[in-house]
Amino acid sequence: MIKNLQELIEAVKVKKPKTIAVAAAEDQDAIDILKQATTMGLANFILVGNASKVREMLSANGVTSETVEVIAADTHEQAAQKTIDLAVDGKCDVVMKGNLHTAAFLKAVLNKEAGFRKGDLITQVSVYDKFYGEGLQFLTDCAMAICPTLDEKKSIIENAVELSMKLGYEKPKVALLSALEVVNPKIQDTIDAAILSKMADRGQIKNAIVDGPFALDNAISPEAARHKNIAGPVAGQADILVVPNL
Repeated sequence: MIKNLQELIEAVKVKKPKTIAVAAAEDQDAIDILKQATTMGLANFILVGNASKVREMLSANGVTSETVEVIAADTHEQAAQKTIDLAVDGKCDVVMKGNLHTAAFLKAVLNKEAGFRKGDLITQVSVYDKFYGEGLQFLTDCAMAICPTLDEKKSIIENAVELSMKLGYEKPKVALLSALEVVNPKIQDTIDAAILSKMADRGQIKNAIVDGPFALDNAISPEAARHKNIAGPVAGQADILVVPNL
């Protein structure tokens, strides 16, 4: 099991570097990430965007353009589409948003005709070190699902569980968050959490221990869970936090 982000970095170092394609790469943050990742041997990069501006920024940051592939794109829309095409054609492993609006990037990502999108629901997961205890904390979905239905919440859980299992979490603990930690018939989030918890108990959600509703504090803090007299294998020690909406 990967216990923290530093362990994750070390695990990536011993593997073959993945290739990251950046859309609208004329972006200082993207160049900084490129420098750090290539110096550590974590990844290779393809930069898509304003080619002359990208090469100028590479030079200004001490990166020789000969070591990085640069693909010209006249507009942000072209940059996004060319980046997705690289992934579809198997020329990159990861796509990354650079200096363009999120809407332009997601339009290319979500275009079913492009062949990049494989399922009905794409979800987002943030990963960071736990504040309480040891391990990684997974937080989902903070970018894609605006107001997910019960079925969509099930998919959000399953996607996060799949990711965590790839990082060594055999049966992650999933906390379904709401404004409070008890079921309230007037708050749909709490009802959904109770239903999803029972679905997991009955095997409809696999490879995870799912419980909820929880408020954020008693999902991640053992002390907060004890203070509220909330018991169970997830209370105060969740690996995956599932938010009710965007």
